[in-house]
Amino acid sequence: MLVFLSMARLGVSYGRNLTENMLHPSSVKSYSHSRWRVLQILRNRLESQAGSGHPVHVRDHFQYAMFFLLSVMCYGDSVNDIQIKLIKEVQQRAFYNSHKFNILNFWPRLTKIVLRRRWEEFFQLNKSRQDVSIPLIRARKKVREEQTSKSSKSTKEYEHAVSYIDTLLALEFPDEKRELNEDEIANLCNEFLNAGTDTTSTALEWIVANLVKYPQIQEKLFMEIKGVVGNGKEEVEESDLQKISYLKAVISEGLRRHPPGHFVAPHAVTQDVVLDEYLMPKNGSINFMVAEMGLDPKVWEDPMAFKPDRILNIGSQELDITGSREIKMMPFGAGRRICPAYRLAMFHLEYFVANLIWKYKWKAVDGDDVDLAEKLERAVVLMKNPLQVHITPRF
Repeated sequence: MLVFLSMARLGVSYGRNLTENMLHPSSVKSYSHSRWRVLQILRNRLESQAGSGHPVHVRDHFQYAMFFLLSVMCYGDSVNDIQIKLIKEVQQRAFYNSHKFNILNFWPRLTKIVLRRRWEEFFQLNKSRQDVSIPLIRARKKVREEQTSKSSKSTKEYEHAVSYIDTLLALEFPDEKRELNEDEIANLCNEFLNAGTDTTSTALEWIVANLVKYPQIQEKLFMEIKGVVGNGKEEVEESDLQKISYLKAVISEGLRRHPPGHFVAPHAVTQDVVLDEYLMPKNGSINFMVAEMGLDPKVWEDPMAFKPDRILNIGSQELDITGSREIKMMPFGAGRRICPAYRLAMFHLEYFVANLIWKYKWKAVDGDDVDLAEKLERAVVLMKNPLQVHITPRF
């Protein structure tokens, strides 16, 4: 409820801006250096903990890496580690306290009297978020202004990639004859970070967990990566990813078996509709069970098993995760309401899974089988027992 601006309010301009300026393939490609930078950060964190001789608890490292990457995409490449940790701290406080504020939506005039302290807490938390975000917005705005006043020689930082803030500062709403103000931009930045961090890091943890649980699948993936990359390379380059078909199968099977969100946002029908003999009355709310879509035994043989080869047998051209032809799985939703960043999420999963398996051999802690039990935390389904592993450099 934290005063997030909805797409409904911002209308088509907001959706078009996100799709054309941040999710377009050319924009995604421009962040290749940022992905490499985050990969080095993630490796350093993993190796630092592994060097202590203790098992590596991967969740915090995965979450930090994804948050760091999205923060760079949002605020620009000059954002530093201290700033990102501060942003993350405030975001986490907002996330873990958000449930307390839902009741404030019910009869605000009354709750402002009987729940005055909760309202104060809500405003203070929102102010903390703004205090962190707005200086970064102003700094980025200053970079843009300096860039405009200079010649064609641009600073490396600005040249590197257009940030999400850049696109929001340039966004205009002709009907309202105005641009976005700082508070609105800050709220949109918060939405941008919230939308992609936990879902992607959770999917990454589930996929790696299965590769640890089934070492023969991990080894098969490593050998296919080796066949494409060859010997002597430190990283799997982004241009290599399209050539590793088994990687795509592993990612798709991981999302089928463990979609990070088991439900998408509810929808309401605009008129009475009969579907499979069920009457859905006008304005009735409908929830789509995303996880169940990918576990239908009529569609998937042995649906609870993790078998990437089944995806290879289907063929990458035949497997449709968007629901445009048919729905066998829908980890990102389907149709017009599909997650607009699903291609970016898939790309990030491919990039980090490939490089983590290429660099390290992942093993379960001695005497500890990987537990795939689930736990719902807010809207994301996590591993009930966070993954802990031993990692060994392969070269």
